[in-house]
Amino acid sequence: MASTLDALKVRDPAPRRARSRSIRLLRVTRREARAAVQRARELEADVDRPKTREDCADGPRPCPHVSCRHHLYLDVNPHTGTIKLNFPDLEVWELGVSCALDIADLGGTPIETVGDFMNVTRERIRQIETQAISKLSTVADTRHLRDFHEG
Repeated sequence: MASTLDALKVRDPAPRRARSRSIRLLRVTRREARAAVQRARELEADVDRPKTREDCADGPRPCPHVSCRHHLYLDVNPHTGTIKLNFPDLEVWELGVSCALDIADLGGTPIETVGDFMNVTRERIRQIETQAISKLSTVADTRHLRDFHEG
């Protein structure tokens, strides 16, 4: 009887990372903004920033260049100025994978693995994939029409 009860017990879910956290610049004090800029400068002070992907590919990992648009630690929305910390419970040097281009270089990676790398759910990865494919098909359609118009 005890083994049947053990089999029916719901297992504890895997420990989850902290959800991403957004910071609106309008709510950041000048002191907080200066501290953030100073911390970013300290992190990047010892390393020359790469100019191309070839320079970056063999660089230190996790990548110390948090301000790079391909870095997974944070995202900046250019329209609202909101900063989203994707891994609020980790420091930059604690990330396993820190560059979206490194993930792209892996090729066909399972959705669950990409979700773990980016700290989002499997469903969100599927949504991002659908949006990207939609944008790519729009670009392809536009090129086809442009060629038709020029011909």
